[in-house]
Amino acid sequence: MSNSFNYYQPTEIRFGKGRVSQIGEVVAGYGKRCLLVTVPVFAALEPAFDKIKDSLSQAGVEVEHFDGVVPNPTTDSIAEGTKKAKEMDADVVLGVGGGSSMDSAKAIAVEAAHDGSCWDYIWCSDTQPTEKTLPVVAVTTTSGTGSHVTQVAVITNTAEKNKSAIFNPIIFPNTCVVDPTLMKTVPEHVTASTGFDVFCHAFESSIHCGTSTYVRMMAKEAITNVVKYLPAALKNGADIEAREAMAWADTLAGLCIANAGVTLPHGMGMAIGGMYPHVMHGEALAVTYPDFMRYTYNYATEQFAAVAGIFDSSLDATDDKTAAEKSCELMDEFLKQIGMWLNLEQFKIPENELPELAQACMVLPDYKNNPKIATLEDISEILNSSYKR
Repeated sequence: MSNSFNYYQPTEIRFGKGRVSQIGEVVAGYGKRCLLVTVPVFAALEPAFDKIKDSLSQAGVEVEHFDGVVPNPTTDSIAEGTKKAKEMDADVVLGVGGGSSMDSAKAIAVEAAHDGSCWDYIWCSDTQPTEKTLPVVAVTTTSGTGSHVTQVAVITNTAEKNKSAIFNPIIFPNTCVVDPTLMKTVPEHVTASTGFDVFCHAFESSIHCGTSTYVRMMAKEAITNVVKYLPAALKNGADIEAREAMAWADTLAGLCIANAGVTLPHGMGMAIGGMYPHVMHGEALAVTYPDFMRYTYNYATEQFAAVAGIFDSSLDATDDKTAAEKSCELMDEFLKQIGMWLNLEQFKIPENELPELAQACMVLPDYKNNPKIATLEDISEILNSSYKR
């Protein structure tokens, strides 16, 4: 056990049923001119958006609504939101929705306060966001990305067919509101895709080269909740116990990746989403996970065995090597159970583009944090195996 680690989390977390009513009070603490950032309004979330606007109004906050968020937020969509923020002279940005909305809010908060595009401030740039960045309040309506407690804003540059991220502590949301009642109407496949992302965040942070005992403690609870409650949420979206457990798992997993990080599948998933934006992030992860598990389990047997024990408690009495190997089969079964047994071919990804995709999978450094560091040949093999599974 390692007793030496750092842990940092500046976001105020307001968690619990009914917390949506506090949003006006929260936002008013940061400013009086708020840019509300969401996807286009649709029936399932319209009542929640209306309630949030009423709460803001009652708190004396002027609101401009930018509803142009797109899945896998692009530099173009961020620029549109930034234009609105500047026109109203916003002093706080409120992101409401899934990861795309919260990431967009963070990126807009950067771009509205700095010269150039948000892309100029991605993790590998010499230029980084400053304290001029507008304060951000995040309200999550899915249990998936953990963006409400992380210092990451994922962005797609459509011109470059590249997906990257702003990664800087200045974009941690100042406050997040996690109200499980907002998640009861999330569609089944979105629940599955975002829910599997929670699993991946927690598990990958536990095997990351920069992990700690604290992260692994949170990751274990998050994974346990996903395995137990994601199938229940898929069976009955209105099951508030399941939604609350998944919201908690999502928050824990977000705290994990904010302090450790992700590994090989996330780097590959980001590349898939960058080249093929129609593929949801959770879908891209699900495509790679069966082969990632088999590629890695021998190099982190204790953590893979622990996951196997969460799937099947009878394996707790088995030696780690046997249980770790069994975890691969159990992952296959779980993906099938939640409707996420997927392959690249079904997303109409041209097979002749796999070599280019493999190269893109090595752009982000996530693969270097995997217990077994993949070569280009290894990544190519995983993609080829994932193509017609």
